[in-house]
Amino acid sequence: MLISILNDRYQANTLLPDLSMQFIQFDIQQGVARITFNRPEVFNSMHHDMRMEILSALDQCRDDDQIRAVYLTGNGRAFCAGEDLQEVIAPQGPSLKEIISTGYNPMVQKIKMLDKPVVAAVNGVAAGAGANIALACDIVVAAASASFTQAFSKIGLIPDSGGTWTLPRLVGLQRAMALAMLSDKISAQSACDMGMIWKVFPDETFAADSFQLAATLAQMPTRALALTKKAMQAAFDHDFDQQLALEDEYQSIAGDTHDYREGVAAFLEKRKPQFIGK
Repeated sequence: MLISILNDRYQANTLLPDLSMQFIQFDIQQGVARITFNRPEVFNSMHHDMRMEILSALDQCRDDDQIRAVYLTGNGRAFCAGEDLQEVIAPQGPSLKEIISTGYNPMVQKIKMLDKPVVAAVNGVAAGAGANIALACDIVVAAASASFTQAFSKIGLIPDSGGTWTLPRLVGLQRAMALAMLSDKISAQSACDMGMIWKVFPDETFAADSFQLAATLAQMPTRALALTKKAMQAAFDHDFDQQLALEDEYQSIAGDTHDYREGVAAFLEKRKPQFIGK
């Protein structure tokens, strides 16, 4: 349901979800853009048209200032099982290079570059590219029954969608190497214990709990969250002094925002701040 479109908090110039989308669902609620992978009959595995719909939705999330956070999840028993191999083996199907360069790489790049917090709500199986799309998000939570597997080595491939970059940074080189080479299936709790994801929610409350996380982020000073995201990502390429200089630069930007002034005023006045993401 397009609840937010009917909500009078949103103005007429709000970018509307593309109702022609067939392979994802897209709606906006409480300042959160929810992108739901919607090919449950094939565990939300992706083909060209689905990838293009996701890229279009991410562009809408980037361009609409009233979207303050993004929430990715899947319909059915899977978050995303990765690439639909039927596309790969089709006689006139695209090459792996084309699939990656026009689909998965732009997808994870858009997630990383988005100046808004992105929550991956892993509701079930996250395999191959599906796992690495989830891990590219800023905060990853999972249902207790969810699982993660790199899966690539089982068909003679290497991790893509940023997996060789993201995974060792999350869990360390030894664990990343074993997960990539063995393609073991990892439970949500194991993924949480090794630092791959942030939190596990019970299956019964997962949808509500995970969306509430995104809704909470959407009400926070999202300009500062975007700067935090950029600073954290840059840290891997900086020495300590370079990172201190970047913190100085970004803190100055954050300190010149409406939300900083509102946050200080609310603290001094002992009231709840009303952040607007500017």
